[in-house]
Amino acid sequence: MKKILFVASECVPFVKTGGLADVVGALPKYFDKDKYEVRVVIPNYKFISSEWKERMQFVTSFYMDMAWRSQYVGIMELEHAGIHYYFIDNEYYFAGDKPYGYIHEDVEKFAFFSRAALSILPVVDYQPEIIHCHDWQTGLVPVYLKDSFHEGGFYAGMKSVMTIHNLKFQGVWNIKTVQDATGLDMSYFTSDKLEAFGDANYLKGGIVYADRVTTVSRTYAEEIQTPSFGEHLDGLMRARAGALSGIVNGLDYEEWDPSADSLIWKNYSAKTFRKDKVKNKLELQKELGLAQDKKVMLVGIVSRLTEQKGFDLIDCVMDEICQDAVQIVVLGTGEERYENMFRHFAWKYGGKVAACIYYSEETAHKIYAACDAFLMPSQFEPCGLSQLISLRYGTVPIVRETGGLRDTVEPYNEFEETGTGFSFLNYNAHEMLGALRYAEGIYYDRRRSWNLIAERAMEADFSWKHSAGQYEELYDGLA
Repeated sequence: MKKILFVASECVPFVKTGGLADVVGALPKYFDKDKYEVRVVIPNYKFISSEWKERMQFVTSFYMDMAWRSQYVGIMELEHAGIHYYFIDNEYYFAGDKPYGYIHEDVEKFAFFSRAALSILPVVDYQPEIIHCHDWQTGLVPVYLKDSFHEGGFYAGMKSVMTIHNLKFQGVWNIKTVQDATGLDMSYFTSDKLEAFGDANYLKGGIVYADRVTTVSRTYAEEIQTPSFGEHLDGLMRARAGALSGIVNGLDYEEWDPSADSLIWKNYSAKTFRKDKVKNKLELQKELGLAQDKKVMLVGIVSRLTEQKGFDLIDCVMDEICQDAVQIVVLGTGEERYENMFRHFAWKYGGKVAACIYYSEETAHKIYAACDAFLMPSQFEPCGLSQLISLRYGTVPIVRETGGLRDTVEPYNEFEETGTGFSFLNYNAHEMLGALRYAEGIYYDRRRSWNLIAERAMEADFSWKHSAGQYEELYDGLA
């Protein structure tokens, strides 16, 4: 049986700020239990809810040399949903009310965490063949594995995989501070190792030293080798292209299931959505103060309201969109300018636009179930989760062809009657408007074709089982 260790800064159900936590929480459950034993290690943040804290068992503690100082490492553990979790305890580093704060504090915090994640392994008697690291917070794990943990039998032959969930976040700080925090020799801070543009870069270290590098969609793996998407590391990504692969994230099909979802008004399946999905629409219209009309095309947006998500395109043509026979509902928080933009349009087009400037899991489920279409015009999207959910709920996605959106949404072809959604290529407001209006035309004038698109969307398989199989192939190739 192959032993795999996931190392990450967050993981559902314990701590979540974004999609990284969903991946680390869901993926381990889907590996073949007869062939792979996957365990997970994360920090024991003070703010983890007491529901979980009370279930944790204290294993042991020790002191670990960290550069010029000695640091306390406590180990807690618990088992949940068949997966063994370790929590690294240190009040100095993990006492805040959120996982990330100031970057200069975070680079020291995650240097400690990366070293501790390796140091606990002999203590808990777990010897993985492969250590799977996630994002910049664990970028030092492959570096340490080749450095101070290289000598000695226990770590011999251990391989590492580095997964990039979003290349934009890299863990960058000045070399002197990082060298002091990590205890790495100055020979590591050169342009072929951790140094980038005069600073130290944790993610770069992970990419350079890992045995394999993955990212969360095939297209994103190609895009990050270009200057437009490479976030100044495109040269490194091209150099490591032979060890780089893209595996699309999955969706938890138990949590997101319109036929069993307890948060929506009326459950439905691919067989019953024609008559039952609309009941969710009428209820949502009523709840949000939109004109109740089962025939009007209802377009949903559930997102962080940030520049990456393409909201400046919507801003550019929103007045034009609102001349059409559509309603728009938005759920999310983020940058003030986008929050205010949607508030403004909800005021200007009352009855047509609803702006929910907050986040609610229940409202999100209701929007996915109620809407006819889902708009996602991202600048870039490593994988994307919203389009996978909307496919699952028969809510036809309208997306820009980038990253995981391109890999998961098949554009509608009216001549062959294929496809699961609509897409546009260039980052251009009127191109987006064209795709939306094309979708409107199909919705109103060719309803049977629209229903078949929704049906194909609901039958597409983006469950974690599919992704886990690809990771198993990767591990087998490494081990």
